[in-house]
Amino acid sequence: MDRKSKRLLLLVVSCSISGVILGGTSAWAESKMCWRADTVTSECLTQNIVEKTIQGMSTGLLAGAGAAFGAAWNLHHQD
Repeated sequence: MDRKSKRLLLLVVSCSISGVILGGTSAWAESKMCWRADTVTSECLTQNIVEKTIQGMSTGLLAGAGAAFGAAWNLHHQD
């Protein structure tokens, strides 16, 4: 594996991990805020916090990987 490939892999992995953490934390916090609202909706009562958190983590993973590839593509074309 050449140096550029290693750098791209490191960029994708680090952005993906950051996306998973931010997406999961955001979804978990949103679920907790739903329970603390003045008026609790039926959607709030029926949602599964773990499922919602995993969905947020998945979205964060895709967003992080997409951002990394976009940044790498942009840098590649600026060279």
